Amino acid sequence: MLSREENELLTRTGPGVPMGELFRRYWLPALLSEELPAADGPPIRVRLLGEDLVAFRDSVGRVGLVEAHCAHRGASLFFGRNEESGIRCVYHGWKYNVDGQCVDMPNEPPESTFKEKIRLTAYPTREAGGVIWAYLGPPNEMSELPQLEWTRVPSSHRYVHKRRQACNYLQNVEGEVDSAHVSFLHRQFNPGQLGRMARGQALLGQATDRAPVFVVNETEYGLRISARRTWNDETHYWRITQFLMPSYTMIPAEPVFPISFTAAIPLDDENLWGYTVAWHPDRPLTEAEVATIESWTGIYAEVVPGSYGTVATKANDYLVDRQRQRTESFTGIRGIREQDLAVQEDQWGPICDRTREHLGTTDAAVIAVRHRLLRAVRDAQRGQGPVEAYRGEAYRVRSAAFLLPQSTPIDDGARSALVASV
Repeated sequence: MLSREENELLTRTGPGVPMGELFRRYWLPALLSEELPAADGPPIRVRLLGEDLVAFRDSVGRVGLVEAHCAHRGASLFFGRNEESGIRCVYHGWKYNVDGQCVDMPNEPPESTFKEKIRLTAYPTREAGGVIWAYLGPPNEMSELPQLEWTRVPSSHRYVHKRRQACNYLQNVEGEVDSAHVSFLHRQFNPGQLGRMARGQALLGQATDRAPVFVVNETEYGLRISARRTWNDETHYWRITQFLMPSYTMIPAEPVFPISFTAAIPLDDENLWGYTVAWHPDRPLTEAEVATIESWTGIYAEVVPGSYGTVATKANDYLVDRQRQRTESFTGIRGIREQDLAVQEDQWGPICDRTREHLGTTDAAVIAVRHRLLRAVRDAQRGQGPVEAYRGEAYRVRSAAFLLPQSTPIDDGARSALVASV
């Protein structure tokens, strides 16, 4: 278990608090490119790390991410006019460019230079992989965009999904690295069903060893988490999950199938944006693969059209079917992601009270992630920045799942499978 002080240190991500300041040293997904499809289109609201912001795409396609309220008298810029390379407040006409600089004050005398003194907080943005990334940290210490493989492949080779989840980011991260829960929470009574729900998980659906042994290795980007299950007298089934700072994971799939990436990005302390990506480095995703994703039975949650809120929520009990729970699955909840939501959104509340836990041997990965984050935030408090944030190439890795002879060391058997090729 953690002390109350450690839990607070890990889970509070707003402005001016240690973990919030650490997150701000990394480039983070802020929204999808599809949310700003056209130049001079409608601005949208963005909440990120406890800050209320507005995003807009200007006349030449640049993305602005600025504080949500006009500097004049605090009117919301969400209602602003996005025109002629700036967003104009509808209250008195003040206009701001993507850098937050006020460039027009039509309610002031023409000779006035007052506008030159007014600048909104604005954050740099970049687009990669169908995502608009933002850097909220010190301008003179800007880090590198992570060179994640899925951001480097053609758009036809990837599928990017976004959802809103009602809990602290760490509950989601811990669920992603906890390979032990898959044998229970996601268990289907028909052994082949898990492989049909989530392509590339056929071996996991057939595995009978429900107490994996964890091997956790420190890496320059975070942690490599290897979960070993006994397959037979001669073979081990390995699942290798990557944890990448500050809150990214790569979930293993078997060879040939698309690779998966997840990100848990705090809106605030009690809500997160969950990004889930499938990609193949060498070819477009097939119609069958996209159809499997959009069956919403795997790690992609069905969302309400026109929003990123999930269809299954705490308010409707995640659409649990008690008959299905008796006859088809461990939970009676349809999809893998919805099953995760049901347990993650209320672990003694939206922010888990980790002082009450009783951890066991299969919690090794969860413990390692906490230690890695605690060390990083304490280093940052001492003025030691996160080294990996400045090494974008360190993020060019993959996850993997495979069978390996028991006589073969995992480092030898996994080496080629864990390196990105794009």
